[in-house]
This record gives sequence, C-alpha cells and structure tokens, in this order.
Amino acid sequence: MYPLSGAAAYDRAITLFSPEGKLYQVEYATKAADMGTLGLGIVYKDGVLLAADKRVTSRLVVSGSMEKLFQVDDHIGIVASGIVGDSRALVDYAREVAEKYRFAYGEPIPVHYLAREIAKLKQLYTQYGGIRPFGVVMLIGGYSEGPHLFETVPSGALMEYKAKAIGFGKKEAMDVLEEKYKDGMGREEAMKLAVEAIRAGLPEGEELSPERLVMAYIEENGFVKVSEEEMKRILG
Repeated sequence: MYPLSGAAAYDRAITLFSPEGKLYQVEYATKAADMGTLGLGIVYKDGVLLAADKRVTSRLVVSGSMEKLFQVDDHIGIVASGIVGDSRALVDYAREVAEKYRFAYGEPIPVHYLAREIAKLKQLYTQYGGIRPFGVVMLIGGYSEGPHLFETVPSGALMEYKAKAIGFGKKEAMDVLEEKYKDGMGREEAMKLAVEAIRAGLPEGEELSPERLVMAYIEENGFVKVSEEEMKRILG
C-alpha cells in the first residue's frame, strides 16, 4: 500500500493539520455550507431582518416543508445554509440552550450568549476524532438590549455584523449589501434591500417569488414572520 501524499495525506482525520496549517475537513464543511441556498440578515433601526431563498426545485414539493428560517425563542431567529440535517440539529440545541437559560435565570437568553454557545459546539466538533464538523453556516439574529446579528461558521468562528449573506450567491448579495446598506434604515427599507440582495444572488434566469422567499423580523416586541401577502407587496 503506497503512502498518501498532498492533501490526501491530511484530510482523513479532523484532528490532523496539513503543513500549511489547514484542517481539510473543516474546509470541506465550509464548502458544503457555501453550496446551500442563499440567506441573509440585516440590522435596521428597530430590529433585525432575516430572509432566505428556499429554492423549490419541483412543483411537487410542499414549499412550507422546506425550512431555512427557524424561530429559536420569542426574540431570536436563525437562518441556515448547508446540510439541512446539521442545521436542524443545531437549531434544536439552540432551543434547548435558550430554554435552560430562561428556566435558570428567569429571563430571555441574550443573543450574543446563544451565538457563543453555538459557536463553542461547532468548534468542539473540529478537535475530536470520530466526528466531523457541522456543514452549516448560521446567521443568528435577535433583539436583546438592541438588535444583533451574528454569523457562525464550521470552524467555530463567531462574528457580529450589520448585514451578512450566506450560501450560494453570497458574493453577489454581499456586493448589494455593502453598496446600499445604511445605518438607521427602517424595516420597510431593510425588507426591500433584502429582496434586492437575494435577487442579485439568484442563478441566471431564475425569478424570486413569494413561494420561494421566507422572511421574518425581530424587534423589541418579538419574532414576526412576514406573511406571503406582505412579501407579494415587497416583491412588487
């Protein structure tokens, strides 16, 4: 049996660094997450907006069964891109953490605390043999002492953003967000910007419809999912 060389010599175990300082399994997980459907978050004056493209691939699929945007608590939501099973497992974990915090302290969990707990679990799955990293990138948006938006990636890195896109087409969507995002914008303006950014990230020839778009906003009074009628209006 010949010894392995190059990347193949270092991508068999999650705990093995390559000579370039890379963990190839983490990089593969990141690529899997980047191939998921487009999602984004935008912080505006009174809250944070989460939106995602469900990309329904068949008219036989019940669009409501495709989950891209999850409510974690009354004041927190998550948009995920990547392996669907991984995202559901992490959302279940997030809901459990939020519930335990509320039970222990008698108050809602801060957004930054929950984001950090998810990131810690992701990082844990990069340093033990016999497991693999979570192939999912998440945007965690919520309202606790103001609106907040965090991104967690398969490596366990955590960053707070004013606006962020994830998934396939994120470069084009980020170009729109970086050009047109403004501090202090209102909810309506944020919704229109989200639609413009998602449209920019769609594959050529595809159209954005109310059936393939899911959107929610979180303000001081809680999590609100945008109705299909409202999205029709926003889409024009």
